[in-house]
Amino acid sequence: MARIDIQGHRGARGLFPENTLEGFRAAAALGVTAFELDVAMTRDGIVVVTHDFALNPDLTRDADGLWLPARGPLIHQLSLPALQRYDVGRLRPGSPVAALFPDQTPCDGARIPTLAAVLAALPDARFTIEVKTDPRHPEWTAPPDVLADAVLAVIDAAAAAGRVTIEAFDWRVQRHVRRRRPDIRLAWLTRAETVRDPAVWWQLANTGEPVPARVAAEGGPIWAPGHADLTAADVRAATRLGLAVLPWTVNRPDDMRRLVGWGVTGLITDRPDIALAL
Repeated sequence: MARIDIQGHRGARGLFPENTLEGFRAAAALGVTAFELDVAMTRDGIVVVTHDFALNPDLTRDADGLWLPARGPLIHQLSLPALQRYDVGRLRPGSPVAALFPDQTPCDGARIPTLAAVLAALPDARFTIEVKTDPRHPEWTAPPDVLADAVLAVIDAAAAAGRVTIEAFDWRVQRHVRRRRPDIRLAWLTRAETVRDPAVWWQLANTGEPVPARVAAEGGPIWAPGHADLTAADVRAATRLGLAVLPWTVNRPDDMRRLVGWGVTGLITDRPDIALAL
């Protein structure tokens, strides 16, 4: 059997605070060698590692240690110094996300890191970098080409082009990267919502063509579907088209075994410790 590419989702958020230096380092100490993470851009043009477009009240405390009472400012509205006054090292007790990840170990004092800091902290790890934009809400982020170019600049400053893959649900990102840097590996993220509305997310007509064929037409080489939407027939079709299949976010051992049995290339998971043991 081919080796399965196990990628820790947002570091390993089932075990450690998501998208933090502390979390990435702790996961690496467990033997995780590849990670999926998310990036945004601050008001002053710095690429930072965070999943949410705005500060998440279930993850975030202010400089006084108080939980945010509601959704916070957009990342794009904050300078890096302002952003790094917030603590993201613990889940809010009683929140849905705390219930989802009861085994997460807090790391009080953790901050939202820069992409440059994460690449420097783990110089031998591989990274799948999700560029976070939403074509329905262009005011939430930098334009996709601007954010993609900023990410490429960080990658090049770290001499990391050979160990990164760039992905996005907004396929304008990958097309821009391919035009600018055809040497960078690309993954094409999909979920049920984007498949239903390809005109918005992919800038393509809704022809009903199978998703693997659409990813192959874009040049691949990786399709990153939500695992709950995936079928064995999808994996076979993608494999015939020469695509690697990297589903997300796969946390249950039974799902991991089933997907590996179908022939996926890898797994993005909040619990890479479980996946590595299997």
